Amino acid sequence: MKDDILRRGRLGLQSEEVTLFTSSLESDRWIFDSDLMVDEAHVVMLARQQIIGEEDAAKILTGLDRIREDGIELLDSSYEDVHIAIEARLIELIGEEAGGRMHAGRSRNDEVASCIRIALRKDLIELGRLINRLRLAFIERAREGVSLIIPGFTHLQRAQPTTLAHHFLSYACSLERSFERLTDAYKRVNLCPLGAAAFAATGFPLDRAYACELLGFDDLLENSMDAVSTRDFAIETISVCANLMTDISRFAEETILWSTDEFNLIELADEYTSTSSIMPQKKNPDVSELLRARTGTVHGHLVSVLSICKALPNSYNRDLQEVTPHLKDALMITKNAVNITAGMLETLEVHADVMLDKSLSGFSMATELADMLVRTAGLPFRTAHQIVGSAVRMGGIDFERIEEACERVTGRRPEQLGIERDHVDRALDPVTSIDQRSVVGGPAPEECLRSIRERERRVKADEERLKSINERLMHAEKRLDDAIKELRG
Repeated sequence: MKDDILRRGRLGLQSEEVTLFTSSLESDRWIFDSDLMVDEAHVVMLARQQIIGEEDAAKILTGLDRIREDGIELLDSSYEDVHIAIEARLIELIGEEAGGRMHAGRSRNDEVASCIRIALRKDLIELGRLINRLRLAFIERAREGVSLIIPGFTHLQRAQPTTLAHHFLSYACSLERSFERLTDAYKRVNLCPLGAAAFAATGFPLDRAYACELLGFDDLLENSMDAVSTRDFAIETISVCANLMTDISRFAEETILWSTDEFNLIELADEYTSTSSIMPQKKNPDVSELLRARTGTVHGHLVSVLSICKALPNSYNRDLQEVTPHLKDALMITKNAVNITAGMLETLEVHADVMLDKSLSGFSMATELADMLVRTAGLPFRTAHQIVGSAVRMGGIDFERIEEACERVTGRRPEQLGIERDHVDRALDPVTSIDQRSVVGGPAPEECLRSIRERERRVKADEERLKSINERLMHAEKRLDDAIKELRG
């Protein structure tokens, strides 16, 4: 019978069934490296504060090095989590006289909260880079489509012509906000709970600020009860993922629709499609469909974590163990989805002729025609709206029907209002219409080019933000490594 270092004092051993039920060791693979980093920083701090001797600290750090080299696979899987498994292995390697001192002044509660945040911040940096790749993919495809006229839709019905650049830039702008949400969430992720112990801090003279610096955190989570019990950072992170995946799903839905024979606006690359096991002609948008479905999975992770946390009393409760797998899985799905979407976007083929043809059907120039009546004749927009709507009801928006509708609505012929056939013909030209829509954020080519330059500038600035964050973490890792070397002499 093994000597369980955690249960041997107060409790007897658990059955294998109960141990498997309560264990988080499998999902703890995500935080294995982070746990060792937290152990090292804690030990360095303990030695600096003379809570443990430097000789014992050096032995512990050597043992932790060995555990890192061996990997999580060599840890005893019968323990309930990675933290106790590491400590047990450490004691096995260097003895309890030294190894048993590592846990002084802390609890698994502040330890695991620190480990999750360290693992999470690395994933957030990676996700930020992937978002920027997708932003650049939309920007590049927008550049190709500055003058490419496409049908714009509302209620999934053709509404007004726009450009492919305008359409793709809408996603680039949305992804900017996702990046901002991510970096804003990072600020609250990168706060240090270490030193809070179980929830009531500790009587040991810890230097929490020093451990915080060694681990690359920006600041402390000050209140020890809040530090161990809050998972607001997890909720916020999964919310960022859920919001981002919603945009991914919207784009995926458009690729599904646009690649059908009914729309025929694009064709997806073979790599992102599959065929039928029975119908040899099929080219199915399976990747897009899975992106759409996995958005629901990420949304489910968010609801699960909200439900887990919604009624927990202060401070730590074992329920919080169930948060970590949802957080890890939501991040993994989102990172993969963003990466796959970028590849799919970069390789899809645009059917420009079909887009132009369909942009002219369905009375898509009706709005421009109403606007022309306002600008040229000085009519109230609501009156112009009625004239054009009446013409549509009569079956078209050519000059003859506009003439008839104008008389019915206003009692005056178009020429009496200063409207000539040429005015109507120009209003029915999509190129002219789009060129006039040069307000900020509009589809006019020059405005889209300006927006493209601005989007590129912002991606570059955001890449620098990620670089700065990563350099700060690397600096902290070097400082921790230097402190470890100094202890070892």
